[in-house]
Amino acid sequence: MRIQQIFRVTAIGAVLALLCVSQRATAQSTLPVIHTDHGPNSAQAQKAHYVVLVSLDGFRWDYTKKYGASHLLSIGRQGVWAPEGILPSYPSLTFPNHYAIVTGLYPEHNGLVANYFYDAQKDARYRLGDDATVTDGSWYKGVPLWSLAESQGMRTACLFWPGSEAEIAGQRPTDYLKFDDKVDESARIDQVFAWLKEPEATRPHFITLYYSDVDHAGHEYGPDAPETKDAVIRVDGLVGKLRSKLDATGLPIDLVVVSDHGMVRIQGPWVTLDQFADLKNFDTAGALLYGKTEEDRVRVYNQLKKASDKFHAYRLKDVPYDLHYNENAREGDPVIVPTGPYSIRASAPAAGKPDNPPIAGQHGFDPHIMPEMKASFFAVGPDIVHGKTVAPFENVNIYPWITHMLGLQAPKSDGNLSILAGTLRDNGGSAEAK
Repeated sequence: MRIQQIFRVTAIGAVLALLCVSQRATAQSTLPVIHTDHGPNSAQAQKAHYVVLVSLDGFRWDYTKKYGASHLLSIGRQGVWAPEGILPSYPSLTFPNHYAIVTGLYPEHNGLVANYFYDAQKDARYRLGDDATVTDGSWYKGVPLWSLAESQGMRTACLFWPGSEAEIAGQRPTDYLKFDDKVDESARIDQVFAWLKEPEATRPHFITLYYSDVDHAGHEYGPDAPETKDAVIRVDGLVGKLRSKLDATGLPIDLVVVSDHGMVRIQGPWVTLDQFADLKNFDTAGALLYGKTEEDRVRVYNQLKKASDKFHAYRLKDVPYDLHYNENAREGDPVIVPTGPYSIRASAPAAGKPDNPPIAGQHGFDPHIMPEMKASFFAVGPDIVHGKTVAPFENVNIYPWITHMLGLQAPKSDGNLSILAGTLRDNGGSAEAK
């Protein structure tokens, strides 16, 4: 009889354990989530608030009013927003800026100097969309928000974000997904909601969510096209749906909606650098130039420095300071900086291969001279003051701001908490609109 009782108790325990595992699996079954077992949230982490960071790729700063994005405007009225936009890091490209936001480091310091670049020490190329490189943590510098949180006992989840598929600073998110832009847009919100329904011990306190619709439309049709307006309205509706679901949880969640860059209509045909200079003994990646010797670098710089009014050519060390793009060998040498909305490349496709004209909309340009590059910023939640607007600021300042909201000890970065301190209820912020 005693043996039967022991067996029964053991069996009940096993069933309960399986039920707990099943409950978590059910909560995450909507999408193919990859789980890393970091154990439960620490006691301190369980007391922290939550931050859901949403990226609307390519959502130019003025789209909200231009196209009547009502849900984002509501967040702006009820929380904090930047009506004149925020400044992306140079170059205003997707991977460098997403990673700048979550590390507080300019691209030349975070390692992602472009979407596509060459590293001479590795003798290898990093390319957006290449699984072998995007999942290799050796390409990335800094400590992204999810790695910082995990190292301090706080669980995280990333539903797409550049860098989130790699082990960086010794950590991965507790939950993440391989990037797949075809994943249903509403299912992404359902997954965020499922994470937030988990028990306190496993519930992630920092979550990322990503949408690319507006960027795709802007590239294909241009920023002023009706198709781009439709994409803006569609993702604005998704933000509204997300906010409703977050409110329904009853949890203290700060919702932060950002974009990585803006968009501008391209002018003219390709500007092809090897029509102005002999690129023999150069490796290239897009418009990035990597001379094999100092003699080669000097030669090509002299050939390009006065070759066209469509770009400036600089030696790497001489790139203007405000671009923060003059220290990393991955940036190339000489460095080509467009003077306007021009598509620049090192060379045309090889003979016999198609040479398509530039796409309608593009980004990557200097936001200081091209306001169309400015990105969007909205935030609302229990840690955010009510009805405040902020002047344009550099996106690296978002990192110390979020780490403060989560109660994390942050490493030194290019960002500064004082820039956004007045937006926080516990840091000198006022509940009155300013």
